[in-house]
Amino acid sequence: MKIDEELKKENPELYHVAREKGTEMPFTGKYVHATEKGTYNCAVCGQPLFNSDVKFDSGSGWPSFYDAISGSIKKEEDNSGGMRRMEVTCSRCGAHLGHLFDDAPQTPTGARYCINGVCLDLEKNENK
Repeated sequence: MKIDEELKKENPELYHVAREKGTEMPFTGKYVHATEKGTYNCAVCGQPLFNSDVKFDSGSGWPSFYDAISGSIKKEEDNSGGMRRMEVTCSRCGAHLGHLFDDAPQTPTGARYCINGVCLDLEKNENK
């Protein structure tokens, strides 16, 4: 896991999103339209967060998933900006990842984890 000063120097955008609770611009992240099979890990500490088989195109401009790997994330109510939503953070390092919404009736869970792509690293599964 990278310490914050190192992270800030190496990847200012990741630092801003993960540590200052920023948001990347929609449709700019590297995984918005990704279809490769594998596991999406936390870009700060490497913890596995989401499997590619639960990724879907929500049209929101951010990578979206309808379920997380058990124990990989923490959720906390976030009422900032006049919105009511759930903040999603990495359970290992506390990195801000994005938000969870219950507005995806087309998914098996009805959930939409709206995640900043800069906070993710895809570990591709070459067997699929």
